Amino acid sequence: MQKPSVLKSRKWLPAGLPVMLCLCVLGSILTAAILSSNIFYSELLFRSTTSVASVSRGQLVLPHSLLNQIADLQSQVGVLLEQLHGASAESKALTTFADQLLHIATSLDKFAEALSDFYDSNSSGTNEVSTVDEDFSDPDESEINQGSDTHSFNSGELHNYTALKPNRLIGKKNFLGVEAISPSVGLLCANMASNVERFMGYKIYRMCPDDWDIAQKLMISGCDPLPRRRCFSKTPPRYSKPLPINSSLWSQPADTNIMWSHYKCKDYSCLVSNGTIGKRGFFKCSNCFDLSKRGWEIPTNESASAEFTIDEVLRLKPGEIRIGLDFSPTTGTFAALMKERNVTIASATLNLGAPFNEVIALRGLLPLYLLIGSRLPFFDNTLDIVHSTLFLDGWMGLDLLQFVLHDWDRVLRPKGLLWVDRFFCKRDELKMYLDEFSRLHYKKLLWRVVPKTDKLEDESFFSAVLEKPLRS
Repeated sequence: MQKPSVLKSRKWLPAGLPVMLCLCVLGSILTAAILSSNIFYSELLFRSTTSVASVSRGQLVLPHSLLNQIADLQSQVGVLLEQLHGASAESKALTTFADQLLHIATSLDKFAEALSDFYDSNSSGTNEVSTVDEDFSDPDESEINQGSDTHSFNSGELHNYTALKPNRLIGKKNFLGVEAISPSVGLLCANMASNVERFMGYKIYRMCPDDWDIAQKLMISGCDPLPRRRCFSKTPPRYSKPLPINSSLWSQPADTNIMWSHYKCKDYSCLVSNGTIGKRGFFKCSNCFDLSKRGWEIPTNESASAEFTIDEVLRLKPGEIRIGLDFSPTTGTFAALMKERNVTIASATLNLGAPFNEVIALRGLLPLYLLIGSRLPFFDNTLDIVHSTLFLDGWMGLDLLQFVLHDWDRVLRPKGLLWVDRFFCKRDELKMYLDEFSRLHYKKLLWRVVPKTDKLEDESFFSAVLEKPLRS
């Protein structure tokens, strides 16, 4: 029954093909002609005032959509070619015609790349020093209210990154099943366009600016993931080889293996000295850098402490806990203790005023540089345990907490453990938060609520080990 429709489709295709392809190529040629002229077309293609300003200074601003449009044209022609080459001999003339159009599209692609190179050379000038490392203020209110039009970006390198990346063989799908790769960039990056452009204002194949602190500010403000860059990261100038794993877990890292330029402390002793308390530049996990403080090993008074021991938790699932995640402000101590028990833990944290990630890595553990607002980079139902301490606190709104808990639920395997370690909040808000944990319908294996006595405020600690149920 379907053969007539197929034959009808094939007869229609050669008949309308010349007109269709001619219109596509004509549109591309007109676009290229406009770009190569001296017409100021920016108001037609860009809606942001920053783009108009750059054109008024005499710079040619090439719309990054041109490369995408030409790539689409090439893909369409490639598909038609594949169909035509399998058709009968009477369509040989149309096949030759389509081949010629594909060559035209390729030439337009090269022309667009030449214009991009011309724009990049004009906009970047001859300065060898990037403007990124001069001054970088926090995103202000005016930037946040710009809107989300990605055309507000003028950086040629940013356009290069965000442009669709066709496969080497145009029109052919790769092993992922797509004809092109779309690079990722955070939705809110457009609201911080000027700062993102300065972040991308480096020289290709040169040294990157020492600006991880800038990158972290952008990420925390919602520009996550950040664009990738094509420059080389700086390294500590006197880096020494790391210690072997049997001694690195509990040994103080060498000062020469950390870049201290963006920290208040300029050596490791500052991070642990009693004389620098209040001056270290961080307050979360204030004792984290003292590697002599192991924790989670000595049983505590149930009426006074909300801390469970690691052995107490592992006994709930003998031999079943092998891999997991610790989402906490940490230098990896929890992961180190678990490693001694043959459990592999990834430690997710930011560098909140101190070298948290560097120390985790120097101890021979796995740091995961990740925001609380980011989706976990793990597949569904894969982790045996998720642990978090002194991080899920009463500062969190219920909406954020719900998204976080459901993402943790996603990556936990069936019968996996969620270890909520010393969640604290005001006592009159405790029921509200406990209700959110109860909505997960996890089985309560360990559960403890105690007063928080280190401050005058009326607060409580809550700890629990919960088991994810089977779901069908």
